[in-house]
Amino acid sequence: MRNTFGTLFTLTTFGESHGPAVGGVIDGMPAGIEIDMDFIQHELDRRRPGQSHITTSRQEADRVELLSGVFEGRSTGAPIGFVVHNENQHSKDYDNLRTLFRPSHADYTYYNKYGVRDHRGGGRTSARITISRCVGGALAKLVLRQLGISVQAYTSQVGTIALDRDYQRYDLSLIEQNAVRCPDAEKARQMEELIAQVKAEGDTIGGVITCVVKGCPVGLGEPEFDKLHARLGAAMLSINAVKGFEYGEGFLGVASRGSEQNDIFVAPEQSAAENDSPTPLATRSNHSGGIQGGVSNGQDIYFRVAFKPVATLLRPQETVDAEGHALTYTAQGRHDPCVLPRAVPVVEAMAAMVILDSFLVNRTVKV
Repeated sequence: MRNTFGTLFTLTTFGESHGPAVGGVIDGMPAGIEIDMDFIQHELDRRRPGQSHITTSRQEADRVELLSGVFEGRSTGAPIGFVVHNENQHSKDYDNLRTLFRPSHADYTYYNKYGVRDHRGGGRTSARITISRCVGGALAKLVLRQLGISVQAYTSQVGTIALDRDYQRYDLSLIEQNAVRCPDAEKARQMEELIAQVKAEGDTIGGVITCVVKGCPVGLGEPEFDKLHARLGAAMLSINAVKGFEYGEGFLGVASRGSEQNDIFVAPEQSAAENDSPTPLATRSNHSGGIQGGVSNGQDIYFRVAFKPVATLLRPQETVDAEGHALTYTAQGRHDPCVLPRAVPVVEAMAAMVILDSFLVNRTVKV
């Protein structure tokens, strides 16, 4: 079972949803970075359960404790170990799941692969494990901040309620002003009403999160199998409930012609002869999503991540048990009717770790 992510900036995670704690170890954190604990905790607070009426009611403080790699408020370059204790488990809510396989969950595949599974809240497959990703992402963001790189995601679609695909039409500073983390107040209201309705029906719903990376330098990404968009795609598809990834114009672009899709270069204001290094070129458009040939081109990187409806429904469903007997069950416990509001910081975290890791790799190979 692979539990480590990254090449030079790596995150190794541990823990289960109903175990004593979840946590991880960050290796490759550059030394001398000021560790803003308030910022790290804020990132976890954005992900934590019980933050609104449209999320799970599980109450967890999710207070992170750093165990190593920090001295007098700065990173030392040594591995940073961290832990977040679980405090509000209701394991008895899952007693009826011990021997049955829930539809569209990892119950059957894990049992078949390993011969054993933790039925309490999904164990290792629970979305609660994304806590570790958010800590790793927060640390990565602290480094990216010094490099002038920002990563920001938002809910762009819930069910059929969708924003315009052009992120530049919206003020992304408004994302945290509503429960669904959408920069359009009216669309946010509609999304929130839809999620509340679905929750009341014991059902769930999915949607799309859009992410924008600004300030990324030219040159991140490696040929041929470590293209930047491939690394971002792999990171996003590793998140619970993610079913799709597209960057730039994505699938919509297949209906266009090359003459419409090509991003035309614009000459820089200053020539290379007037500078110590060449001035990065700009493009008139950005259909490529800031990545060409698998390498960042200096423009905004933007992508979309599709999340399926949560598989746990608070209504009767048909399934079978480990003996193959057909039965009907109703899930117990506390669950999200829509993961998107709490998944926004997770998408940001994974993107931040990919960008920082790619930056560090690029720095080691650049001559």
